[in-house]
Amino acid sequence: MSLKILLLSNNFYPDIGGIEINSEILANEFTKAGHRVRLVTWTADERENRFPFAVVRRPGKLDLFREHKWADVVFENNPCLRLTWPGLLLGKPNVIALNTWVARVDGSIGWQDRLKTLWFRKSKSVIAVSDALRRKNWEKAIVITNPYRAELFRINAQADRHIDLVFLGRLVSDKGADMAIEALHTLESEAAGEAGARSGFRLTIIGDGPEAPVLKALAVKYGLEHKVDFKGSLQGKELVDCLNQHKLILVPSRWEEPFGNVALEGMACGCIPVVSDGGGLPDAVGHAGLTFKRGDTADLVRCIRQILQSEDLQGKLKHEARQHLKDHQPKKVADRYLKVIRAAVSSRI
Repeated sequence: MSLKILLLSNNFYPDIGGIEINSEILANEFTKAGHRVRLVTWTADERENRFPFAVVRRPGKLDLFREHKWADVVFENNPCLRLTWPGLLLGKPNVIALNTWVARVDGSIGWQDRLKTLWFRKSKSVIAVSDALRRKNWEKAIVITNPYRAELFRINAQADRHIDLVFLGRLVSDKGADMAIEALHTLESEAAGEAGARSGFRLTIIGDGPEAPVLKALAVKYGLEHKVDFKGSLQGKELVDCLNQHKLILVPSRWEEPFGNVALEGMACGCIPVVSDGGGLPDAVGHAGLTFKRGDTADLVRCIRQILQSEDLQGKLKHEARQHLKDHQPKKVADRYLKVIRAAVSSRI
């Protein structure tokens, strides 16, 4: 049965965050599966629509009501209170995908968060992108982990994978890029103090943000300015080519990530992920990477050393990665979503 799916996404292309990318992947896959999709967002973009589905940007109240009236089912990719209100009046079946924590940045619960929780109770189904989100925010949620852009992120067999470490992410304190530099400093110091110990470690930092000057100063402080390569923001093929030059991708977030798409993207480009053990990052890597104690640089170094010193472990983790990535292919993930969406529609009939 072909469905008319109204997909609500507070933010969308040209924004490039995790939720925005997930919305694009799911809308594309729903369309490929034969469903009619209309995506509604607050993100403005004056350029011509580049998608195989309709995109309605910054809708007025009447526009929003018409979109809801058109739909067989409403799918909110993360709670969208300002976009979903017509559903209360029209009684359309709805499914909510929980992509991040229902809380303020400092962890406190505000009135909007309480309203979202009430909305979960009225929803036909709630999906959580990690088990950590399910446990913390809505225990009845169905866990469906995120897809990744499989058409973009892939291994280049001809690439020269000659650099040990890469960090990919926004340069803010919560993401822990400074821990990657601290880990490099420890590895280099150990090599200098041990006869026969391996040296020559290098780190690439991909991303931009307000902490960039602080991180560059930290590299200089440790005498690592020639061993830490700040690439700035990279996208598309340029990003994929860069990732393919590296052995390990470090995701040392101090913040508890709701999932961690970056770990999947690095893994798809042949990097072994080493991630902090908070939030949804363990779900993102499965058995295809190592986790370390969040905020513990010494434990991060231990994991890096453990992988680089064992070809057997590298082979095992890469073998695990192949199956893990199959489970996160866009079509496979979208099929799981569609199963929940169809059930929501059927329960109304």
